[in-house]
Amino acid sequence: MKGSMALALPYQLFEGRLGFPGLNPGHKPQVDQELKSLVQYLKSLKKKNELIQKINVDALEFDIGQGLLFNSNIPQGFGMGSSGALTAAVVEAYAMVDIKEYDLDYLRSLLALVESYYHGASSGFDPLVSLLGKPVLKREGEYITDINIPHYEEGHGALFLINTGRARRTEPLVNLFLEKCKDESFEKLCRKDLREITNHCIDIFLEARASELYENFSKLSAFQLKHFAPMIPKLYMDLWTQGLESSDYALKLCGAGGGGFLIGMARNFSKARELLANQEIRPLFNF
Repeated sequence: MKGSMALALPYQLFEGRLGFPGLNPGHKPQVDQELKSLVQYLKSLKKKNELIQKINVDALEFDIGQGLLFNSNIPQGFGMGSSGALTAAVVEAYAMVDIKEYDLDYLRSLLALVESYYHGASSGFDPLVSLLGKPVLKREGEYITDINIPHYEEGHGALFLINTGRARRTEPLVNLFLEKCKDESFEKLCRKDLREITNHCIDIFLEARASELYENFSKLSAFQLKHFAPMIPKLYMDLWTQGLESSDYALKLCGAGGGGFLIGMARNFSKARELLANQEIRPLFNF
């Protein structure tokens, strides 16, 4: 956000793909209303944006009429990239050009236009990761895929997910953030302080500096607690605060926040897991 670095890795537990359900002869295909609405949105964009003309919207519309579905186990509204995966699937299947011929920023721009149907505004970063199926790093406007994810000596610490069990809509939260950024002091905080903390966290992670990782992640957690409180689920405010005050774990938003998953980090994962025993936790990365 606001010009900061960004790093995203595919999460192999979830996946989705476009396909047709098996139908009995004579059975009328069921039209997916959400995909149908997406097509109407793309048609409206096609009239004013030449990028969308790279997608065969007519073929997509025809296939939707024949029962095309997005078969996915990605939870919607949980910050796990469900709209990004669908966007990537549509662009991969219906682009009228060889997408491999285009640079990453061009692809990201095209993906962002399609995904804007779901969020009102999109960076195109999530669908780019889904489309490529590998980690992507954004640094100073450049999108880099040849990233070496570091090997950490396995210790007691971990990065993990907490499932709040509550879906949320991304667009209102994105709009809230954009509205808050109209305040000059808040916008400056994000462009300077948040950007600096975020960049430092990513650099430290990629350089495998485990001793500094938790400390800087905690700074990010504290910033979000202070300035992004409306995006933090109310039922998790106490857990968030307790983790920071005790230094046993730290939490941050995953995606737009408001529900879905939270990302957590702990220097002693066993202890954090005991403290969060009532939560559904999924370990991601040990260090």
